[in-house]
Amino acid sequence: MLHHELPDAIDLSHHLSKVARARVISPLKELQKYLGRSDIISLAGGLPHPDLFPVDELSANVYSQDAFPTEIPPTKPSLVSWITRLFSGRDQNKWDKLKVPRYPKQSGDINLATLLQYGLSTGSPQLQEFIKEFTSRVYKPAYGNWSILVHAGNTDGWMKAVMTLCDPGDVILTCEWTYPSAVATAHPLGIKPIPVPIDGEGMRSDALFEILSTWDEVERGAKRPRVMYTVPVGQNPTGATMHAQRKKEIYKNCVQFDVIIVEDDPYYFLQEGPYVPRKDRPVYAKANMNNEGFLTSLVPSYLSLDYQGRVVRLDTFSKTIAPGCRLGWFTCNPLFAERFERQGETSTQAPCGFGQAVVASLLMNWKFDGYVRWLQGLRAQYRERRNFCLDCFGDFFELEARSTASTAIYDGYIKTKPIQPSNKWTEEFVHREKRFPVFSFVPPTSGMFVWLQINFRDHSSFGRLGHKNLERRLMKEFAEAGVLIGPGFFFDPNMLDDANDEGPGHFRLSFSNEDFAVLRKAIGIMATVLEAFFYGGDRL
Repeated sequence: MLHHELPDAIDLSHHLSKVARARVISPLKELQKYLGRSDIISLAGGLPHPDLFPVDELSANVYSQDAFPTEIPPTKPSLVSWITRLFSGRDQNKWDKLKVPRYPKQSGDINLATLLQYGLSTGSPQLQEFIKEFTSRVYKPAYGNWSILVHAGNTDGWMKAVMTLCDPGDVILTCEWTYPSAVATAHPLGIKPIPVPIDGEGMRSDALFEILSTWDEVERGAKRPRVMYTVPVGQNPTGATMHAQRKKEIYKNCVQFDVIIVEDDPYYFLQEGPYVPRKDRPVYAKANMNNEGFLTSLVPSYLSLDYQGRVVRLDTFSKTIAPGCRLGWFTCNPLFAERFERQGETSTQAPCGFGQAVVASLLMNWKFDGYVRWLQGLRAQYRERRNFCLDCFGDFFELEARSTASTAIYDGYIKTKPIQPSNKWTEEFVHREKRFPVFSFVPPTSGMFVWLQINFRDHSSFGRLGHKNLERRLMKEFAEAGVLIGPGFFFDPNMLDDANDEGPGHFRLSFSNEDFAVLRKAIGIMATVLEAFFYGGDRL
């Protein structure tokens, strides 16, 4: 169906919060619609003169779009070979030079006189144009009059969404484990989370239906949820990837019960695919994909299913270019976009001009195909980091795989270690009175994290301390040994409820940032700490 043949979004104005309904156009911002006219002499605003900006030009050396290979061929495992593979195919001399001058040489050029000035909360025209094309070609919204609006990163976008769609006393749907800042954003506004059980694909559609269809306002003390917050790809913290059929089921539920979906999707292009153990990986890498093949390989966004305009998608450049850009965008129906714009006029005003200057210049240099090629390279790098991290767990622990109906689960045991034989004819091993997995994990298929489930129930102090206290204790022991990872209670939407102390506990470990040698060292330290934690340092 052609874009102009798609239906428009339905009227969802009843979802606007009282605060959102009360917003008006900022008086000064209303004047900006005249600033594009060449015959206007503007004396209305308090704008500094661009000649007085201390920055005359921004320049940057940036990687070319194909700086990273899209596939990295497997080799025999060694730390040196891993590092070599990480950078294989990248030409260190393949740089592009970007320059952003104070004033444009010709109309439409990106320039500092405009971007470092007070600007519209919608973002620069050049960036808007690129994002509009990108969204149309990659996500393919299923209705015709969708809008895009630049924001200052997805946390800013979620804050705007909460204030636009929720009133104090409302509740929001989240996964049973979720991004803690999302909950922390809503909490001071008197908005509480309703956790929905998850599985290997993230939020369960049957569990969502059960909650919505049996909601009792008197028993729950709140109206049925009208907003759902979800990270469907690289689910934070579990690393799960939600596929098309599950999204269709959840979208159908949200249509039936009139729920707005806020799709926070920072890891969308880091879809690494299933983990294959080192011994089972193919000798040769598959042929590189072209851009079309890459985009086809990605799971579809909720936008591609959204024929009513009830999805608010949050995209960001934080994971694909740099977090410090503080730059991303909404895709949503025009009613919500207009209300987000009104909020931006009196809060963030406009995204950072320096960030827009660099990102917009980079994207205009790469163009659509170049940016998609860059994203392919990023996916390969994060797949390699994920594989290396999980392989290290296999080196420092005894890993045993077991399968469920939907996924593989790996159980990690403390390694049985050989001791000095009593004579050359005898080899003895450390035997433990009780052998049990100290942790389990489902290999992440997207994103930056491994979600470790810790088997605190087999700890000698579980009955006395419970899993939350043991989780805090283990977090401290990891930190004192030199490794900092996120304890599971950070990601519990109801972390303030101390009444619930059912096991097991969890930790979130990131494989995205540290060098490979450091990551390997960290997992080795974790093995030592876990052995002492569960076996008291006693090898027998």
